[in-house]
Amino acid sequence: MKNIISIILAAVFMASCTDGIVVSHQDKAAYTITTSPAEICDTQMNFSWATDTTITEAILEVTPVKDRNWKNSLKESFHGALCTTFDSVYSKTHDGKDFYEDAVFNKFNANISGLAPDTQYKYRIITTDTSSVHYFHTAGAKRWEACIISDFHVYSPIYGRTQAAMDMISTVENYKPFDWILHLGDITAWGGSYTFWKDLYKEAPFHKYMWAGVNGNHDNMTRGYHRTTNEFFRDAAAYPRNGYTSEEGVCYHFRYGDVLFIMLNNENMKDSLGLEAAQQWVRQVVAENPAPYKVVCEHYQWFFGKDGKTSQYGRWSALFDELGINLALAGNNHIYVSTPALYDGKTTDGTKGTVYIQTPSSDNERGVEYDPQAPLAENDDKIKFRWSEGGNTVGAMHMKVTPEKMTLVLLDRYGNVLDTNYVYPTR
Repeated sequence: MKNIISIILAAVFMASCTDGIVVSHQDKAAYTITTSPAEICDTQMNFSWATDTTITEAILEVTPVKDRNWKNSLKESFHGALCTTFDSVYSKTHDGKDFYEDAVFNKFNANISGLAPDTQYKYRIITTDTSSVHYFHTAGAKRWEACIISDFHVYSPIYGRTQAAMDMISTVENYKPFDWILHLGDITAWGGSYTFWKDLYKEAPFHKYMWAGVNGNHDNMTRGYHRTTNEFFRDAAAYPRNGYTSEEGVCYHFRYGDVLFIMLNNENMKDSLGLEAAQQWVRQVVAENPAPYKVVCEHYQWFFGKDGKTSQYGRWSALFDELGINLALAGNNHIYVSTPALYDGKTTDGTKGTVYIQTPSSDNERGVEYDPQAPLAENDDKIKFRWSEGGNTVGAMHMKVTPEKMTLVLLDRYGNVLDTNYVYPTR
């Protein structure tokens, strides 16, 4: 197998990170290690990690899982770049005390190409210490599966939020194993708090899987909204740099098997100009990347779950009809909502139109009460199913993709199947 590993230095990858050495009190081993999709996931993958600023070089070692003793692994040395995006942000310690983040570190962003399709890999980062082993699975199988989750608002003083979400991921694993995880935003309470990212990335699912996701409003902010920027989301991982101007590494697209995923950032399309820029980019991505399944993901809900009123559906449905988007995923509202395939505002037999789904919250703390018996104020003809456990809600989804159809199943914390949706490819 021919492997070509290349690093995109953060000086290019992140505007706020520049080459340099500053002494800072961080761990000597690499940390906040994450696996992110590359543009084509059957032969490529992206990686992100950080080190102490005294460590300017690290080795990435990668090999198939079947190479138990790493005898045939490939080792490549890379240089990091100074990142100050999260430094001095007002935050909270683990014991709830106010403090300012001490977050000056060297950031590494790497892309691997030449991988074997449909293969389980392992990798580790070697500095003065060796990191724990991380894993990912390349695309290429005709049938694959994923976990979909959102809105767990990691907040270091309250570990229960993280625990609830990680337990929910385990529940999805127990329902059916999967290859990677898709999140739909608000995985941190304050994206500007690097402590929260560090704590989150220590969790087992970040060691075991590739993660892809969208920027949520909480991921885009600091405590008290003193600063809002997509830099927090961008610099916490290594997503593809194929987005439009000012959204590189935040809005992006990637192909996993037969599915083209298009990831949007609601925070930069709140006005008409921002929406137009995003929609023109989506048109271009779809035109240049034909695929049997086209999935658009954003954070803000399509409908308001309490009363059914239109939210982002009103801004995007006409374009989705035009482009033949098969599935639209969102989160944020903390109430699960699903529709049948809709085209021109009407239900179809599934061979045409878009299925709209928004995930529930999963932190067991920030769910939303609703009355399932109350008539919907709007869109009763479109909304098929709603669900929430109220304030203490935990739920997630399992996705199975085959050439014939996608199957998306909503699970509660106990593994009960609550809703099932089918999405058919464009023929």
